Amino acid sequence: MARGVNVSVVRSKICGITRVEDALAAVQAGADAIGLVFYAKSPRAVSVEQAAAILRALPPFVTSVGLFVDMPRAELQQVLQQLPLDLLQFHGDESPQDCEGYGRPYIKALRVRPGQDVMAAMAPYTGAQGILLDTFVEGVPGGTGAAFDWSLVPRQASKPIILAGGLDAGNVASAIRQVRPYAVDVSGGVEASKGIKDAGKICAFIRAVQSARCDGASCVAVN
Repeated sequence: MARGVNVSVVRSKICGITRVEDALAAVQAGADAIGLVFYAKSPRAVSVEQAAAILRALPPFVTSVGLFVDMPRAELQQVLQQLPLDLLQFHGDESPQDCEGYGRPYIKALRVRPGQDVMAAMAPYTGAQGILLDTFVEGVPGGTGAAFDWSLVPRQASKPIILAGGLDAGNVASAIRQVRPYAVDVSGGVEASKGIKDAGKICAFIRAVQSARCDGASCVAVN
């Protein structure tokens, strides 16, 4: 059973999209969501104009996720006034109060440290639709391409778990079998260079995700 919800199909998000063609490649491959980074220090950051072009190109039933890192409330509200984002992803040190009040559902990213009590870190975010678990690297809010100790992910969680950090086509099926998340999130693992996606890598990643199915208490790879 995936954490927080009973599903047999693991969802996928391709994050750090900067170009329309990369968004369409993700959709064509079967991604459930695409992520747009509104963090100026990231090599995958997009402007409002870039994001608007990408959103216009998306077909129905693909979730658009805006990623924010400790952005001031007024600035974030300005972004939301211009873009019809479906879901907000808070990837900084935001408190639960910082994540609420925007009229959009949100997920909270937590950067996992060695030995961390992940369940306790999740507990304050009762309003989140899900919790994204990424790797802690000092001074870097995300997108490091490094994996964390998946055994730290709680076996039972009150929220759907989105697994991120160092995933690629070579390890994502194994990650799904071990962690049994609701969804997986990838950025660097499907890139030709930072901010530029590789359509072949996207397809390979989605195929690997789709090869792993969670059923009841176990996950198996389907050949």
